[in-house]
Amino acid sequence: MKINGNEIRPGYIIEHNGRLWSAVKTEHVKPGKGGAYMQVELRDIRSGTKTNERFRASESVERIRLEEREFQFLYEESSELLAFMDQESFEQISVKKDILGDSVAFLQEGMSVMVSIHEGEVMSIRLPDTVIMTILEADPVVKGQTATGSYKPAILENGVRVMVPPHIETGTRVVINTVESSYVERAKD
Repeated sequence: MKINGNEIRPGYIIEHNGRLWSAVKTEHVKPGKGGAYMQVELRDIRSGTKTNERFRASESVERIRLEEREFQFLYEESSELLAFMDQESFEQISVKKDILGDSVAFLQEGMSVMVSIHEGEVMSIRLPDTVIMTILEADPVVKGQTATGSYKPAILENGVRVMVPPHIETGTRVVINTVESSYVERAKD
């Protein structure tokens, strides 16, 4: 299916220069001179190499339609492989960790994920948009630093560093955006 260059979104699989690419990040850029374009960070599906490309609205690219199925994460098979189970057929598959990229840190046992498959090969795995994690370590509140927009660094139970509001303390359960690795809100208990 052909789409315009400015319609590319993170997670889309496109065919570009004879290879399949996954859009990792996209940014709409409108320079002072010239036309606007979409700056896209692409990751080669097979080799994992990354590149940056500019796509104008007038350009068209081929978006690859993938079969999407719900799988459940079972366990880590080795330092490089993860085990998943199809929710419908109960068939188990092994997938390389690097397919998940940075979001592998948010994978939790029993979590339901969407697996994209193209011609029998796993192309990408999409985690839920948010997960609930516990703050393992957070800097103490500095008196007078309660201005809106001020954030402090904190470390999650999985070792990922995020910026959180000053009122968040060690041991607090928070909702984290898995795509951007960012704080969303305090978890409701």
